[in-house]
Amino acid sequence: MINFRYHVVSLTAVFLALAIGLVVGTAALNGPVADSLEGQVTGLRKDNQNWRQQVNNMEKQLALEEDFAEEISQVILPGTLTGRRVLVLTLPNGRDHTEGVLKKLQQAGATLTGRVELQDKFINPDNNTNLLELAVTAARPTAQTTGLPGNGHGVETSSALLASVLLDRAQGVAPVSDADRRAVLAAYNNAGYLTTDNNKVTGSAEAVVVVSGQPYVDKDSEKRDESVVKIAEQFDRTGSIVVAGKGSVGGNLVAVVRGDPVLAQTISTVDNANTVQGQLVTSLALVEQLTEKKAGQYGVGDNAPSLLPRLPQ
Repeated sequence: MINFRYHVVSLTAVFLALAIGLVVGTAALNGPVADSLEGQVTGLRKDNQNWRQQVNNMEKQLALEEDFAEEISQVILPGTLTGRRVLVLTLPNGRDHTEGVLKKLQQAGATLTGRVELQDKFINPDNNTNLLELAVTAARPTAQTTGLPGNGHGVETSSALLASVLLDRAQGVAPVSDADRRAVLAAYNNAGYLTTDNNKVTGSAEAVVVVSGQPYVDKDSEKRDESVVKIAEQFDRTGSIVVAGKGSVGGNLVAVVRGDPVLAQTISTVDNANTVQGQLVTSLALVEQLTEKKAGQYGVGDNAPSLLPRLPQ
């Protein structure tokens, strides 16, 4: 008769056998498994080192390319924009690379009539009505609102007024007086829509470099991107214009201009103006605009036909 003790002994024997099997199996496999894992870890470590070295090499190469662009600009740029009056207009998303763009324009000998920075408030769709009203109240005897857009778009209307006082007027149209120019800019400055470098604009310009950046991504991004395009369109109506941007996808200003067959005929774009190379090309694109009355699309993006315009003679 099988009793309880028999069951205990049997179960003990089974568990003992399992334990012995695990020990023996682990001991047998421990060497090959450990060797395999160690080999994989070693391989991954080497791969990681190789990737790190490649990244370091690419960063070094990029730095050298920036150094090369800096040095070649000292050979190419001087004198190419001497006597040319240029305005720099910075959009809220283009502040990071404005200084580099300015440096290359000065290196080319451009006469900077002013540096105007539009604030986020200017392209905020909530301020549409206020901008429409300000365009009327800011007008002065030689800076009238006659001929400004009347479609109810505040950014477009205010941009047209600003362009009319910051850029040369058409031949036969009376120029804006310095006092009226200062008064219009002060009205927008005091309302927090823009700032000027040292609150000073020395006169009208024959060309403008619009410094822009990436597209907007907030809930009002579509309206903000549309407003940015309206700004460029109004300044394009008045003078030569180059958009110094960052990237050319996602609906930013560079992408929109290149995708519009009409705008691309008159507005030049540079999609890598956040680099020294792009800042150099921005000045060359402006030379092309002023000397050849020709627009071009330049940079490293897939939709850029070439890296830079034909070098000036």
